Amino acid sequence: MNRNFILVYILLLAAQMLLSDFVRVSPYVTLSILPVMVLCIPLRNSPVTAMLIAFATGLAVDFFSDGVLGLNALALVPVAALRNPVIRLVAGNEIIEKKDNLSVPKIGLAKFSTAILMVQAVFLAIYILADGAGTRSLAFNGIRFSISWIAGYLLSLLVVGFLAPDDR
Repeated sequence: MNRNFILVYILLLAAQMLLSDFVRVSPYVTLSILPVMVLCIPLRNSPVTAMLIAFATGLAVDFFSDGVLGLNALALVPVAALRNPVIRLVAGNEIIEKKDNLSVPKIGLAKFSTAILMVQAVFLAIYILADGAGTRSLAFNGIRFSISWIAGYLLSLLVVGFLAPDDR
């Protein structure tokens, strides 16, 4: 990974920690940019490396913010495991075979948005189910998932420009 990506990733990690600590919109909203951060990890890294980065990222957010230790890590590792299949499904095999960086100009906003929505859905499904652990109703979890999915997608669109700039 190049230095610029690492620096931006660390700054966004700090932003996520602040977001988790100080921005509590409602119990129905879980704001997270972590899935898009993992999605934008350069494809030169193997899936195992991406999963290790995702685990460390999730654990750091859990440790330094007000949350259950391991909850973000639990939800983020499957996102990293599904990163290549999601990119392959949305953008095709070529970008993975070339080990090219993922960016909006390369695959288009519609395809990138689809990828963001997919990884957000995986993350939130695991996060909300593990957070509720059978104590909250299906209706509550469904509403929380829907609102968080939309809010997370919109927040992720703001972050994509920093993590996945056009390198052409």
